[in-house]
Amino acid sequence: MANKTNSLSHTKWMCKYHIVFTPKYRRKIIYNQYRESLIEIFRRLCSYKGVEIIEGHLMPDHVHILVSIPPKLSVSQFMGYLKGKSALMMFDKHANLKYKFGNRHFWSEGYYVSTVGLNEATIKKYIQEQEKHDMVIDKLTTREYNDPFKG
Repeated sequence: MANKTNSLSHTKWMCKYHIVFTPKYRRKIIYNQYRESLIEIFRRLCSYKGVEIIEGHLMPDHVHILVSIPPKLSVSQFMGYLKGKSALMMFDKHANLKYKFGNRHFWSEGYYVSTVGLNEATIKKYIQEQEKHDMVIDKLTTREYNDPFKG
């Protein structure tokens, strides 16, 4: 799969990117009831644009995704589409989110992206083992911080 090239009418291409982005204020809400909704929304939005999800993992406070984006789309154009539409779809599906995330801002600004090249297997392994590594190093919990002074 590492050497698989795709084609458009006049081009052969293999454009794979490792992308990481976070929810607003890095809230640890992705593991709760929103995980399945986000997976479904990401799959649907990527299929609309012809983007192939090679590997993906939803961490409690960020998203790792390895995608193959056609050259007719820029990475910034695709990320603007993915984050914008997924936020709107999440707010439509889960009405209670508007109290936590005012003004319909679900994702934080910006993202991290790197090209994969021919070391796709290494990136896939990294994404798959990221959660285990975080739990060992940071003693990561899936619960969100609750303020003891709020009634």
